Formats: sequence, structure tokens, C-alpha cells
Amino acid sequence: MTDAPAANDFIRDIVRRDNEQGTFGGRVQTRFPPEPNGYLHIGHAKAIVVDFGIAGDFGGLCNLRFDDTNPDTEETEYVDSIVSDIAWLGYAPASVLYASDYFEQLYAWAELLVRAGKAYVDDSDPETLSAQRGGFGKPGIESAYRNRGVDENLALLRLMRAGECPDGSRVLRAKIDMQHENMQMRDPIMYRIRHAEHHRTGEAWTIYPTYDWAHGQSDAIEGVTHSVCTLEFDSHRALYDWFLEQLPLPSDRPRQIEFARLEFTHTVTSKRRLKTLVDDGLVDGWDDPRMPTLRALRRRGYPAAAIRQFCRDIGTTRTNSRQAIEALESYVRRGLNAVAQRRMAVLRPLKLVLTNWPEGQMEHFEVANNPENPVDGVRSVAFSGELWIEADDFAEVPPPKFFRLSPGREVRLRGAYLVTATDVVKDEQGQVVQVNATYDPGSRGGNAPDGRKVKSTMHWVSAAHAVTGTAALYDRLFSAPVPGERTGEPLDDLNPESRYVLTNCRFEAALAQTAPGEVVQFERLGYFAHDPNEPLLFHRTVGLRDEWAAIQKRQG
Repeated sequence: MTDAPAANDFIRDIVRRDNEQGTFGGRVQTRFPPEPNGYLHIGHAKAIVVDFGIAGDFGGLCNLRFDDTNPDTEETEYVDSIVSDIAWLGYAPASVLYASDYFEQLYAWAELLVRAGKAYVDDSDPETLSAQRGGFGKPGIESAYRNRGVDENLALLRLMRAGECPDGSRVLRAKIDMQHENMQMRDPIMYRIRHAEHHRTGEAWTIYPTYDWAHGQSDAIEGVTHSVCTLEFDSHRALYDWFLEQLPLPSDRPRQIEFARLEFTHTVTSKRRLKTLVDDGLVDGWDDPRMPTLRALRRRGYPAAAIRQFCRDIGTTRTNSRQAIEALESYVRRGLNAVAQRRMAVLRPLKLVLTNWPEGQMEHFEVANNPENPVDGVRSVAFSGELWIEADDFAEVPPPKFFRLSPGREVRLRGAYLVTATDVVKDEQGQVVQVNATYDPGSRGGNAPDGRKVKSTMHWVSAAHAVTGTAALYDRLFSAPVPGERTGEPLDDLNPESRYVLTNCRFEAALAQTAPGEVVQFERLGYFAHDPNEPLLFHRTVGLRDEWAAIQKRQG
């Protein structure tokens, strides 16, 4: 990859200082630790860029480690999708690991804590456990089982592991401080009982570690130096450190560092709510181009490089903020402008007939594939006396400042000829279905020999050579900048008009050769991605207008 380097930030300052002090012997090792219970979304992209970027910037390594400690929600499908999405984003983990790789070690350490009097089995039901935990400013209540003897705790823990206890009947808790001001330190749960099949270990286990018990210890087993996570885990850091302090670790104790997560306007990244969108049929699946998942953005045509560079440029801070989705789109647009091939497509076709065109004549024009990149060369585009133009490019009675085609007005057809509309043909409902026009044979290439000027250049497609396809146009999936801000429920702000599909589009013939997944620029219309599975279905990635630049101008 050739991404521009990230600016210095507080995390890199910490890593640099650790290296200077020899804290980890000069080593830098990070990890990206997703739970395989869903598909990665744009918020995960920031964490991936941070984790892999820091390791890369300091000559270290970054592993992918699946936090697979909840068999009820995790599936191999999600594991495979995460591996695929990280590769698409442009990163290669040093190793692919699983928290379930360490189940035996975690259990052995749990018994060690029990023997040391620092963990106990609690038979309280979930409601009692929750009530006794107290709250902020409200003291916790010690469990009636807190002072069980070591031998009894060990025997009960072994019964739990042997599958002799029903779900929810017991938990293993760390014995810390029920009056601690940090709620995470109030005798947190280490193991809960789940009689469920795990996607890797099958039915070998009936107790599963919680995130807090598995995470820091997995970091230590692997030799992670800097455990970077988002701000919601800030309050967990004391517990992360406490667990590690109690154990005979195989390497240096890792350092947890928190940074602000990535949120966007008009976007929801809650896995629960995204799953609701899919399960309730409000979108067409996890790869619906309106979704914020990485596979959806890929299908919509977002370049991985644009996502990476955006995440690096906004930097890492300890203050949560919501980025304007238009800012990311600006990166996408800029990246595509440099590489996307230009093509002509008419999404709402209206027939244009050149009445003075010689019968049977057909011509070809050479048109640049990408004016931004001359090495892309030119292509030959067929031209005939019957063309398709955009219906919006014609007005029988033009409004003020309408410079496109209307009766008696001359316009330029992109790279071809100057034409002047003469009259129209209407259907029984009075709708214009055909525009008749004349062309100036001396204006080949789009310029008049006498130097006269026209105010509009329009794209077109030869009717005899066009291929028919479909274009999907997208608006925001959520109409409110902050979904749910008004009612508390983001789905209340779902935009019912977030997609509009046009099925009778006319494309120049070259579009039939577009590779699956390739993004092209439909001239004057925007950037469109060819669907990876359905030929001649194009998803609009972004429009041509830079909305972010306009927003900045208004705010400036």
C-alpha cells in the first residue's frame, strides 16, 4: 500500500515513548479482536487502520484474534466474512488467532485465582446479581456466597465445567471490591454457563469466559504490547490490569490504550439495529449498498484506499465525535476521479431523432477514457441518427436559466455534433416521447466552424448500439443527521426513499464489458459500481458534486 502516513497522535506518542524506554524491549505488537457475531462495518475500519497502522509504522506485527467467547451468537460465516473484509481493506494479519485457543489456559488460571481466594462461585440468579451490583453513587451488596471456602469453590467450578449445572444457575466471579467506585471492579463475572455448541470447540465446553476475563489474558498469552481499543472500554482498564497482576504471565504485561470510535452522520453502526434492518427486510441483506458494513460499501464501489486514508487523516483522539458522511464521500470521489473510466449512460431515456441525418449512416467518435489519466487512452463510441438523451435534458417550455435542449435551442452532444431541437412527438397522454432535431455536419467533434458558442454539453447513447441495464440510486438510509436523537430510537428516522431503481437505462456498448465490481464514471451523473453478481446492474457510489466542499464553504 502507498497510503500517506498518519500524523503523530497520542497513541503513537505512547508507543514511541515505550520504545525509547525499552518497556517491551523495543517490540510493538497489536491485535484486532472482533467478536464473530456479525459483519464488520465502517466503524471497525477505523480500529483496523489504527491497529495495523501502528504495528506497521513501528515495524511490529498485528494479529487478527477472534473474541469467540459467546457460542449463542457466533458463526463461522462471520469469521470468514471478517477475514475477507480485512483482506479487502488491504491488511494481512501476522496470524489469525482465537480466544477459544486459550480456553484451557484461561480455565487453569481461573482455578489459580480460586485457590488464591480471589474468585468464587456464586449461585445467585441473574436478577439478584444485577441488584447487588449497585450503581453509580449506590454501594454494592456482597453476595451471600462471597465467603465460600476454597475447596467448595473449586468443587463447584469443576461441576460447572463438567456440564453438571444448568444455564444461569451459577457463575464464577472475581473477588475484588463490592464498594469500588468503578462498577467494573465490583466482583465481575469471569465464567457463565452455556450449554451451546461453539463454532470451533463444539460441545467440549459448557462454561465460557466473559470478555473481561478472556481479553487481557489473551493479549498476554500472545505477547501483545499495546492493546488498543475504543473509549467504551476505558472503565474496563482497571479490571484489565487487575487480572493481569494476579497471574504468572508468559511475557510482559500489555498496556491498554483507548481512543474515540468512528461514528458518521446519517449512519447507525449498532450490530443489534443493523441486524434488525436485515431480519425485518428493511434492507436486502448485510451487503445492501445502503448499509454501513464493509461488504456493502465494497459492493457500492467505495475504494478500500479511500477508507484507509480517511481513517488515517482524521487521526486518533480521546474525544468522541461524529464525522460528516460527506467528508468520507469526498475521499471516495477524489480516489475514483483518478482511476475510474468514463462512460456514457442515460438513466431516464428520451429518444432524440436527427431528421437530417443521412439514412443508414453510422459514425464513430474517439472519446477519452479518463481525462485525469491520459495513459488510459481513448475508446471508440458509435453515433447514429437516433440517440437516447436524458429526459431531464429536454424541456418543451424551458424554465428560467435552463440551458439544455428545448425547441429552437442549440446544444453540444458530447464529442459529436451541435444539434438544434425542432419539434416533439407525444403519446396519447400528452407526454413527450421523442424529440426531433437537426445536426450541423460541420460541427463534428462538437465545435462550430464559425466559432459560435453554446451553453450546454449533453451526453448521449446511440439507440442502435445501446445496451439496456439497471441503475440503483441511493439517498441516506437515515434521514436525520443523528438517527434517534429526537425519539431515542434510530429506526424511527429510517428514510423510506433511500433507494430508487431505474430498470430501463440505456448504456453505451462498452459498459457491457465492465468487470464485476468495477467502478466507472457515468458522465455528468456520478460514479457507479458494476454489481459483482448481476450483469448491467450499477450502483451509484457517489455523485459528482462534492457536498463536503460545499459544507466547508458554508461553515467557513
